[in-house]
Amino acid sequence: MHKNSIQGAAVLALLALLGGCGDKAAFDSSQQSGSAPPLPAAQNFLVPPIKVPGRVGWKEGQTPQVAAGLQVERIADGLQHPRQLLMLPNGDVLVVESNSPGTEATTTPKQLIAGMVTSKMGKGAKGGNQITLLRKVGAAGLWEKHVFIAGLNSPFGLQLIGDFLYVANTDAIVKFPYVAGQTQINAPGAAWADLPGAVNHHWTKALLANADGSKLYVGVGSNSNITENGIEVEYRRANVLEVDVATGGSRIYASGLRNPTGLGWDPQNGKLWAIANERDEIGSDLVPDYLTSVKEGAFYGWPYSYYGQHVDRRVMPQRPDLVAKAIKPDYALGSHVAPLGLLMSGTNALPAQYHNGAFVSEHGSWDRSPLSGYEVVFVAFQQGQPVGKPQPVVTGFHSPDESQLYGAPVGLVQDKEGALLIADDVGNSVWRITAVAR
Repeated sequence: MHKNSIQGAAVLALLALLGGCGDKAAFDSSQQSGSAPPLPAAQNFLVPPIKVPGRVGWKEGQTPQVAAGLQVERIADGLQHPRQLLMLPNGDVLVVESNSPGTEATTTPKQLIAGMVTSKMGKGAKGGNQITLLRKVGAAGLWEKHVFIAGLNSPFGLQLIGDFLYVANTDAIVKFPYVAGQTQINAPGAAWADLPGAVNHHWTKALLANADGSKLYVGVGSNSNITENGIEVEYRRANVLEVDVATGGSRIYASGLRNPTGLGWDPQNGKLWAIANERDEIGSDLVPDYLTSVKEGAFYGWPYSYYGQHVDRRVMPQRPDLVAKAIKPDYALGSHVAPLGLLMSGTNALPAQYHNGAFVSEHGSWDRSPLSGYEVVFVAFQQGQPVGKPQPVVTGFHSPDESQLYGAPVGLVQDKEGALLIADDVGNSVWRITAVAR
């Protein structure tokens, strides 16, 4: 047998063994959602609970499932890990194709297992390191693809301010000149503002401009689960940074958010909101990932506490002074759903029940059994606060028996017609969701 085949068989056997380890979740995601989620006692594991579906991708004609009153179409495929989306003023859509830079050294059994798992799930393949432009042509719903910017370094967030496009590579924000209507940028990007880029346990850098284009906000994830790589590698991490556009200088705007992967403005009141991925390895039901308003100067607990002031006993040294300041997030999404995309929407082209709230894409995690996430949900807002349960909008990204993975949603945006666009990382596609015509 070929060496690679032997290694592959060994990996599959190990994953099958590990998949049976650990506990099963007592709650489903909806039961652990809202402003007051149940939080069971933390557990310790030799091997934490995991569930690992294998990537099979989408078959010809197969699509995700949508809620009643909606319809779905694929507007692009053949991409290389599409992550984030940006709507341009002329109706073009930019798609960031990217994945981890692979700079984190494999020094522990956990990292080795994580690499095996992401490879099996299709989440570990090399990303395109480019931005592709999608342009709708004619009235038949066809979209052209153009390579817009190539040669990037694990990009994630991007924002257009005036005549410049800002791209958040994993280690720096790069600035490109932009001309409306162009299908390719050939000018080299100018290094504009450094970002924490060493180790890169969490490599994504979410990016959001304020209304007048004077500030950029950056979501920077931690370099570990709970500082096991040392506190010194967490410098300026697990934060939302505020960058001054005039100077490129930055400061910590809010801290203690383990991995803030998406940022958005509430169109009703202008408040800043974020989604965050919480910590692992203390149970299938801990800790709920969340959606929260982001207050200037606030501390949200990581690594010393979770969901407010619930102390994580694994972190040493303890910091009761910081725990006392920790703010409880506004809204739980469920444990290990892995939110990676946030769209705050006032009105759109979907039915009224999907207006005035937050669309959240849940990429799904292998740190839980059974699976959670792998869907796009809508969280309604009333008087500036999330209410009720997350409503599934787009599902069907894995097989009913949880053994096969077709896709995994990430970036979200509204197009010029108010439809919802979804970047599908594992399925290498972009989906468009609209209301069923009446």
